[in-house]
Amino acid sequence: MVTTENSLPEPQALAQPLALACGATISNRFCKAAMTEGLASPRGVPGEALEKLYRRWSRGGAGLLLSGNIMVDGRYLERGGNAVLENDLQLEQFRRWAAAGTEAGNQFWVQLNHPGRQCSRIVNSQPMSPSGVQLELLGNFAKPREMTVADIKNVIHRFGRSAALVKEAGFTGVQIHSAHGYLGSQFLSPVTNRRQDEWGGTLANRARFLLETVDEVRRQTDPAFPISVKLNSADFQKGGFTLEECLQVATWLGQHGVDLLEISGGTYENLVFMDTSEGSEKRESTRRREAFFLEYAEAIAAATTVPLMITGGFRKVSTMVSAIEAGTTAMIGLARPFCVAPDLVNDILTGHLEQLPDHEKQLVLGKGFLGTASSSAAIRAINNQGQAGWYYHQIRRLARDQPPREQLGVLNAFCRHMVNDFSLGIQRRRLG
Repeated sequence: MVTTENSLPEPQALAQPLALACGATISNRFCKAAMTEGLASPRGVPGEALEKLYRRWSRGGAGLLLSGNIMVDGRYLERGGNAVLENDLQLEQFRRWAAAGTEAGNQFWVQLNHPGRQCSRIVNSQPMSPSGVQLELLGNFAKPREMTVADIKNVIHRFGRSAALVKEAGFTGVQIHSAHGYLGSQFLSPVTNRRQDEWGGTLANRARFLLETVDEVRRQTDPAFPISVKLNSADFQKGGFTLEECLQVATWLGQHGVDLLEISGGTYENLVFMDTSEGSEKRESTRRREAFFLEYAEAIAAATTVPLMITGGFRKVSTMVSAIEAGTTAMIGLARPFCVAPDLVNDILTGHLEQLPDHEKQLVLGKGFLGTASSSAAIRAINNQGQAGWYYHQIRRLARDQPPREQLGVLNAFCRHMVNDFSLGIQRRRLG
């Protein structure tokens, strides 16, 4: 890393293109990582708001944009306002969105997802999951039914069908979400996968859903179409998916032709990627190096030939440059900073920005019992969802060509988020 006295870090390493195994090239090392937007119509159709939002982000300079969750099955949503791509009935609207998001010549990939048990009861009172293990979080999630083998094969086919539609619409790649406690992650974790058939038990069986999904996506697209996977480095909960298991799954994903592997961690019950507390259980070495998952990425990079993308916590340009130069990661994933600074990549690459905005430390109810490490699950949930709601509010403003509203408090943001999501969920449920 090159620096001079009283100067900003030299960003050359961040400006280098990244060639993928499929033949595609990402123009620089920045990705606007996936954030759920909640801006589609009640029927899951994208419109002007998403076009404006991604046109703005396209102009911001990142080599790769990732959409938020696009659902492969309209019956099961992560939240109301999710876009749904399960048939070609509204393909023209998706084409307009793809065109807006690639305006500056960047890659624009769709993140495909199925929420499994993490489907709000407002949207669906009977979600499904590998096993009937309920998510206990503010009473917001119903007990799931255990998926049949036919259910499993149907979802795998849906991922492939949606990926084919993504390609037809003009998006330039796809990411399969298998982290943060969603369905792919539920299959991988022994906490949520207690099956005794070929889809549960051993790691090979628990990984079968993800690997067959990757194969189906490739089958329904083509060898030159980029496929990414978002994978937990670990669940960070007792009995969950571990780093050692992640290393093996990462190796298998390379053998199945994945082009880019994004590393994250945690679930709804343990949102490590959203934890800003001084008393968090993240290892001190990881906290010192700023990016949450760099330490885990070092081990994962040694286990697979797939280029890695690390998302979570990057704020200093010097840290980003060091991570690229050290080979710890091939891509820098940024999400929340884009909500308040959509031009951040242009500013970094032209040498005008040294550190990104970091609002999370102020977005808490208080210290001690009121902090993100509170002994109260309700307080932790309000802090986490209030932080998320604050950024959702900025996304909605950006989609209306409005400036950020940085003075919004976390409790206010939490309440707005709950009301908005309840309204979106009710609208979706009324459609049946």
